[in-house]
Amino acid sequence: MSLSALPRAARVVLVLCSVLSPVLANAQVSRHVEVRLDAAAMQPRAAGRLLVFAMPAGMAEAAAKGGKVEEVDASAMAPEAVAIAAMEVPSLAAGASVVLDADAIAFPQPFSRLPKGDYYLQAVLDANHDYNYGGRGEGDLVSEPTRVRLGKSHRIPLLALTRVQPARPDPWAVADDAPADVREAMAAARAQTDLLDFASPALSAFWGRDIRMRGWVLLPPGYADAGNAATRYPSAYFTHGFGGSLPGLVRTVASVAAAMREGSMPPMIWVFLDESSATGTHEFADSVNNGPWGHALTSELIPSLEARYRMDGKASGRLLNGHSSGGWATLWLQVTYPKLFGGTWSTAPDSSDFHDFTGPDLYAPDANVYRRPDGSGWPLVRVDGKVVSTFEQYARQESVKGEVGGQLASFDWVFSPRGADGRPMPMFDRATGKVDPAVVAYWREHYDIAHRLQALWPALKPDLDGKIRVIVGDADTFYLDGAARRLKAVLDGLGAKADFRFLPGKTHFDLYVEGDDRRALLKKIAWEMHAVARPGSAAAPAAIPGAL
Repeated sequence: MSLSALPRAARVVLVLCSVLSPVLANAQVSRHVEVRLDAAAMQPRAAGRLLVFAMPAGMAEAAAKGGKVEEVDASAMAPEAVAIAAMEVPSLAAGASVVLDADAIAFPQPFSRLPKGDYYLQAVLDANHDYNYGGRGEGDLVSEPTRVRLGKSHRIPLLALTRVQPARPDPWAVADDAPADVREAMAAARAQTDLLDFASPALSAFWGRDIRMRGWVLLPPGYADAGNAATRYPSAYFTHGFGGSLPGLVRTVASVAAAMREGSMPPMIWVFLDESSATGTHEFADSVNNGPWGHALTSELIPSLEARYRMDGKASGRLLNGHSSGGWATLWLQVTYPKLFGGTWSTAPDSSDFHDFTGPDLYAPDANVYRRPDGSGWPLVRVDGKVVSTFEQYARQESVKGEVGGQLASFDWVFSPRGADGRPMPMFDRATGKVDPAVVAYWREHYDIAHRLQALWPALKPDLDGKIRVIVGDADTFYLDGAARRLKAVLDGLGAKADFRFLPGKTHFDLYVEGDDRRALLKKIAWEMHAVARPGSAAAPAAIPGAL
């Protein structure tokens, strides 16, 4: 991702980190922070994970719009710019306070080791334990950002939780001052779209409570016209990456709807699947921790959709597309259910060969995700060719923010065996980075896609050969091009027909972009899907270069 593609606040933080780092010499400061549930929050009692953020005042004010600091938050793009301390709060009554020891659970260092000076502090009570996945959300309680001086002789003032985070706005809502064409386009998309809210018997049985599979079903233009009553359509199943959500899918839904209306995408039924959960992304994989999501999709939801909508209802008309964790999910679905699906277009998928898990080889003797054999740190996030976060920084920050919902914890919930405590066994030690070979052996036998292909290729080949397409930038922000190259080598060694595209200079976040069109790659993929479902059909318009 280019620096210019980052939010303004994140760009300022990245720049200021390099400027301010020389002054981060150790100096003892206060370590205890009192946080009170204020009556203004109108909550009789609250519970959750208490987070306190501390950001150097100069950095916070430089990043703020108009110089007013509205929020103090952390970012994986500059993991050490903002200090975080945390504790669990099982119950807090209105008017009562808790005292957080900001040295006990903290990143990047205990608060007592922060350099003395001026900071902005803000407290957040993560009521739903989902900060690690989507940041601050509905029901979280927050204090006002408070400018304080940290140092031996300065006591940190009390932080009062005064506000409750409101519900996010309706994702289909359009601002009153939006241009007429934008309002019309959103209204047209909404009219073409059905909410998907399916109660899964298999998942509900696993969890012992009602579990819903959610998403959006976008119908092509003219679907309801009397003249098309007998027309069937290919179906494209799309799922988002880590951090995505049901509301977050709406922008893509609206873009695809507009593209089909204008003819820059072919008429298809699109199913936009929400793969978020309380533990992260479930990847539509059957898991001893998350439950049978793959089974629920393939044996319950898809038959239900094909009974309701005029879908082709055959493999050539069931196509898959997803990005990042969604890319891994769609690649996994195609490999695991090769007879059901006619092809996947998986973009920047999470590691499909655990010999390269965003860099570290999990199978190496004495494997460690924090340190290379030479002792140097494994990088995890790069921007414009510069490492902005190591694997260790990312993991330590995630651990402070919470035990569940983070990207790395999410992998454990999908891939790991269940431990004696009923929770997934961690693949690596969060304190040292040391990999647990027993857990990795389980990962290998159950979820390493490259290993699965090597072990089962003679049985898979008749239904899978020619159906795998992987597209990734050779400058992927999370180094995911490395695993994709390994997967390609495995398939090449098997003599398999597969399509791998490594787009020069493209990152994790601009892979789909060409010029001003943020969905250019998706349009190409749609036409390639349509060609599989309708061989010999009309080719893509000339305005969609590179499509079949």
